[in-house]
Amino acid sequence: MKKYSIFFAALVCLMVLTVSAFAYDGVAVTEYLPAEVQGFIQKNFPGQSVSHVKTDREFIKTQYEVCLYNGVEIKIDKHGKWDKVNCAFTAVPEGIVPAPIANYVKTHFADAEIVKIDKQHYGYAVELSNYIDIKFDFDGNLKRVAD
Repeated sequence: MKKYSIFFAALVCLMVLTVSAFAYDGVAVTEYLPAEVQGFIQKNFPGQSVSHVKTDREFIKTQYEVCLYNGVEIKIDKHGKWDKVNCAFTAVPEGIVPAPIANYVKTHFADAEIVKIDKQHYGYAVELSNYIDIKFDFDGNLKRVAD
């Protein structure tokens, strides 16, 4: 019986160590961001400085949640590929938004700007400055408009 309890305790310790290694959540220093992430920020948000960075490490994927001093929030991987850009009160830079989506918004909502874009499993979720939510597939085809 003692043998089983030692084995069980060792198994529990191993599981705890494994989970804690893969579920790391930490704050990163801006200078240690990968060059691709820094390049993405400098290219699309010139003149803006980083307020803070949170690092999410999940199994094989590392993502950075970058917050700029002007309130912009970016979720981006180590290769500089964004998953979410939330500009809140300003327009998302045109270089980030796929061309078919930008064209659709300019044509049908000329008085609004894209303030948030988020990659989802089906495509893109876009929020406009007039609080209209639009869903697109990965090819930029309209799926749904909701207000």
